[in-house]
Amino acid sequence: MGERRRSAVRTAVVWDALQAVLRARSDAVGTTRDVHVVDLGGGTGGLAVPVAGLGHRVTVVDPSPDALASLERRAAEVDLSASVRGVLGDAASLLDVVPPDSADVVICHGVLEVVDAPLEALQAAAAVLVAGGTLSVLAAQRSAAVFARALAGHLGEAAALLDELDARRGEEDPLPRRFSQAELRALLAEAGFEVAEVRGVRVFIDHISSALVDSEPGAAEELQALESAVATSPDFMAVATQLHLLATVH
Repeated sequence: MGERRRSAVRTAVVWDALQAVLRARSDAVGTTRDVHVVDLGGGTGGLAVPVAGLGHRVTVVDPSPDALASLERRAAEVDLSASVRGVLGDAASLLDVVPPDSADVVICHGVLEVVDAPLEALQAAAAVLVAGGTLSVLAAQRSAAVFARALAGHLGEAAALLDELDARRGEEDPLPRRFSQAELRALLAEAGFEVAEVRGVRVFIDHISSALVDSEPGAAEELQALESAVATSPDFMAVATQLHLLATVH
């Protein structure tokens, strides 16, 4: 499977869910105004630009000037510069760069693993959301990391993660933290959110050789369909590499 196709399979579950949220929000606001999306830690716009392409206004908040410069170029290439705005900031300074009660949707993907204070990041997201707005959280799951390390024969690292200790990390494991579903739910509840939907993301694809998929015509499409079919199944949730949660403010 080519890297672009593999990336599409990895992100399809989240993209489908996010599009449904954006459609619902568009229906809610009608023609009164644009839907405003804040992409916290959105980097070079890999998600923000496609969201803007759906007709929404997107603010990307990121601490990297280089990433924001790449975002500007990416948006310009597809004539979406008017719909995408990049601002220098992070979770801790979110309210300094985005007004409170101004965002219809906040995207918080791959952020909770690396910020200093995950709870404060979620509280800031709650503060910038309008009433009825939605938070989209995507975070790495600990149980899947344990499973993957055990399969690869790294039993010591698997045991360390299982015990919630700081596993020996190198280039293969750059994340300072991972979460269980219960931990994510607890964080969201403490930040004032109510979880509406939970999905497991990358249940199979991270454990299947690209060569195996490439050798069978239509296998990539079948794999993507399989990922979508099990995304909301509790039986498969624990082995998903990531968890995707949609939540609204209480």
